[in-house]
Amino acid sequence: MRLVIIGAGFAGMYAALSAARLRDIKGVSPDELEIALVAPEPTLVVRPRLYEPKPETMTAPLLDVLNAVDVVYVQGSAETVDTKSRMVQVATAKGTRKTLSYDRLVVATGSRLFRPNIPGLAEYGFSVDSLEDAVALDKHLHGLADRPAASGRDTVVVAGGGFTGIEAATEMPPRLRAILGKGAKPRVIIVERNPAIAPDMGEGPRPVIEEALRKVGVETRVGVGVASLDKSGVTLSNGDQIETETVIWAAGIRAAPLTQQIPAERDNFGRLLVDPCLRVPKVSGVFATGDAARAACDDDGNYALMSCQHATRMGAFAGNNAAAELLGVPTKPYHQKAYVTCLDLGEAGALFTRGWERTVEMVGEVAKKTKQEINGVWIYPPKPERAAALASADPEQVTKL
Repeated sequence: MRLVIIGAGFAGMYAALSAARLRDIKGVSPDELEIALVAPEPTLVVRPRLYEPKPETMTAPLLDVLNAVDVVYVQGSAETVDTKSRMVQVATAKGTRKTLSYDRLVVATGSRLFRPNIPGLAEYGFSVDSLEDAVALDKHLHGLADRPAASGRDTVVVAGGGFTGIEAATEMPPRLRAILGKGAKPRVIIVERNPAIAPDMGEGPRPVIEEALRKVGVETRVGVGVASLDKSGVTLSNGDQIETETVIWAAGIRAAPLTQQIPAERDNFGRLLVDPCLRVPKVSGVFATGDAARAACDDDGNYALMSCQHATRMGAFAGNNAAAELLGVPTKPYHQKAYVTCLDLGEAGALFTRGWERTVEMVGEVAKKTKQEINGVWIYPPKPERAAALASADPEQVTKL
């Protein structure tokens, strides 16, 4: 029997560990149940940290962890999925292709930044969506020091006032001062189409966020969007123009394109609709998890967000359940009633909220310490020791906050 997992993000990593954990508990050998993880590199990109300086360091190796729990790593990109014949075609880095059959499949392909067809966005926009994007932005920022000191050089426009946009924007003033010199006076502007900043955070946390933006000197333009970009700046939807050489696009994500190959229902974000055990209904043998799945967290109408907090726990349930079906044991319905947010606010500290109503629990430096613990410790892979790695993937315990 073979269980194939596509993706080495938070969901894919924990799907592999959790499936291996159940296999170990049931005393089944890797020869009887092969668990294979397909990804271009055996590396976890710590995506929640890509807004920080030195993005090239925001990765963690996975090969030793996978080897420790007898998960087979298959290097390459899954190009096609045939759910009728239960086959995955993988393109390797050498230009060859290999085909993997599966008895169960876990789609953990993550998400991609949504880039609308705005004039100039592809040519002049940056992002912190992927490691490559974040490294390109960092290289661009360091290159600003070699350019003439003009208003556009020292101005950064962040398109999108949600979680990612706020973290990228509040981190930008100290990054620019470090690059341009202490005398630099960087200008950072968030542009948000909604009438208020942080539209999804609600009324409770918003005053804290707005005060933090004022404290670190980040301006906001709400109720307008970016209409076009060129090499000298952006034009907003109301006709205003802002001179800038740096535009960071942070306005929404969608499920990765491979999910389109699964013949099933999807939501507006491209996520596959799944049942409580994260199966894709009417597609035999296929599970979806993380940013590739729309899953109910509870019975109150809350659905998992496209975040590592939900992806880690969803991955553990998906891997467990895919293995459970093959091993003939009961599956476990995914649930995740606990929900927190921890928003980095740069030199103003951070904001920590609990619950779907986002009750503010910590602000400032106290919340910043928690954010640093989350970013620097909690979200990293377990140590490559068999017992510890398997124990980390108990679906009932992952991200139990």
